Amino acid sequence: MSHYLVELYTPNADWKALTAEQRQEFLGAIGTAMGGLSSMGVEVLTLAETEPGIDRGSEHRFLGIWRFPDPQARDALLAGIKASGWYGYFDHVNAAGADGDFARHLGALANA
Repeated sequence: MSHYLVELYTPNADWKALTAEQRQEFLGAIGTAMGGLSSMGVEVLTLAETEPGIDRGSEHRFLGIWRFPDPQARDALLAGIKASGWYGYFDHVNAAGADGDFARHLGALANA
């Protein structure tokens, strides 16, 4: 069973206060830290800018969608994100869940 993480994030004032060199240094460290994720079975489905102007769209500027083989791999990524200081530079929300299908989802909605 696959597990998923959806991130929405927007640079905050602390990020905007960094120089271009400081931003590159921080992002370089993030890139290096992400290198070992594929060996854990972590897949990046997309890392992109959000599309403005859609109905009920989020105000967040960026989107990340990840797939994991198990919750432990997901939690390892989340721990690494937190340890990196990422949340200090971006207004960020996460949502996580496992594989699902339409019928199961409708049942869960009916029982909510």
